Amino acid sequence: MYPNPIIWADYPDLDVIRVDDTYYMVSTTMHMMPGCVILRSYDLIHWEVATYVYDTLDDTPAQRLVDGHHVYSKGMWAASLRYHQGMFYVIFVANDTRKTYLYRSTSISGVWKKQIVEGFYHDCSLFFDDDERAYLVYGNTEIYLTELSSDLSGPKPGGVHRLIVKDEQPHHLGYEGAHFYKINGKYIVFLIHITKASGRRTQAFYMADSLEDVFTGGEVFNDDMDYFNSGVAQGGIVDTPDGDWYAMLFQDHGAVGRVPVLVPLHFDQGIPVFASKAPKQIDIPSTRPEHRYNPLVGSDSFNYEPEEDGSIRLRDFWQWNHTPNHELWSVTEKSGVYRVRTGQISPNLTFAVNTLTQRSMGPACEAIVTLDGSRLNDGDYAGLCFLIGSYGMIALTKQDSKFYLVMHARDSEDSTIFGNLIDQKPATEHERIPVSDPVVKLKAFGNFENNLDECSFAYFDGTEWTDIGIVHKMIYKLDHFMGCRTGLFVYSTEIAGGAADFSNFEYRMINPDEKQ
Repeated sequence: MYPNPIIWADYPDLDVIRVDDTYYMVSTTMHMMPGCVILRSYDLIHWEVATYVYDTLDDTPAQRLVDGHHVYSKGMWAASLRYHQGMFYVIFVANDTRKTYLYRSTSISGVWKKQIVEGFYHDCSLFFDDDERAYLVYGNTEIYLTELSSDLSGPKPGGVHRLIVKDEQPHHLGYEGAHFYKINGKYIVFLIHITKASGRRTQAFYMADSLEDVFTGGEVFNDDMDYFNSGVAQGGIVDTPDGDWYAMLFQDHGAVGRVPVLVPLHFDQGIPVFASKAPKQIDIPSTRPEHRYNPLVGSDSFNYEPEEDGSIRLRDFWQWNHTPNHELWSVTEKSGVYRVRTGQISPNLTFAVNTLTQRSMGPACEAIVTLDGSRLNDGDYAGLCFLIGSYGMIALTKQDSKFYLVMHARDSEDSTIFGNLIDQKPATEHERIPVSDPVVKLKAFGNFENNLDECSFAYFDGTEWTDIGIVHKMIYKLDHFMGCRTGLFVYSTEIAGGAADFSNFEYRMINPDEKQ
């Protein structure tokens, strides 16, 4: 048996399919690049990265963090993943460009062909009917069904366009997060919402015998797994080769993000019936029990060889915060070193270009890295962080040609998801220690057990680890709308052109009591 939630990390807005013996799952990656991650599994429990659909989306100034612009909480949302007639399809909207993007490929690993679909379809679900006609189901509060043209470039002239579901009850979040299927001859849409009566996310369904009929249904699953009234909802459903059905939903877990949860279901006379509660342990037979999965997070020695075309592809667990500037980083200039330079002035960590991140993992995780800051300029900061609106970080900085270790944190005025911490303000400095050697070993520790959501930092003084600064409380907010990331960063506040060398990056998932 394995624990459920199946991954204690930020994988929200899930859609899942099975192709023969292989499951694929797509998740929202918003402003992270490469983006639109698709995971692969053979048992729905253990997952590895299969591919990223794109390296960059539109490469706009905001996607590149230029001139104070950004796309935090925007970028790609809630993709729909489908496999039809030998072709993979991924469709989603980006909330900064206000466009709908469709990618297709005959192979999960690409190359993915990109096109723009006319219109903007919030939380859309792509559906191919038995007669090869294609549709999108989408919306918030009002859920629409729109037929697409045969080339999927936009709405079909004279095609079906109708309202199929409307949320009439008092709600905090109207129906959205559509996932549309035809199962056992019935057309079914699954939706998420938060009614004022429930006060948490719940899962709903509506069903019809044809696309012209009235869709009827209601709430189908309401459970928080005894976890802070945090409802489990929104996601796709999939069947196993043995005919068992599961929903892959998500649950809010504080600063670590929204985590995937498996919920069994079955069909009774065509109607979906979910388990009354999500199981806290689960086991599903693997279609390839001998398979060994690549880790979703991990350590890196930064030893890379160029590919045939001369490009460098970092390991799949890395993503940059926003679109990277590839002229400013290298893992080949010096063997075993991730070297990154600054190309602009940035007011704080939030606007640091080329911050290299991995998902934070619960219940607790720890990252250690060696930093050579001898190439820093005055006013530069380089180090290790937990990236979120209410971020915390340990950094080597240079002031008046002298080096210091500092711990910074950005505080939130409240513990709600609302409020915006993305601005030009510097974080609060909680401790500053002079150092004579610009080569330092840094550690970041994050504790997410029971929504504790604390981060702390330390440096190695040559003999032992020494804490620096405070234990900082991180708050999940809609300003990033993403779980916190463990990251390597450098930014300049006075003059661009400084550089930092990172080596021997170690990542450990640990029990909170193991912190050393």
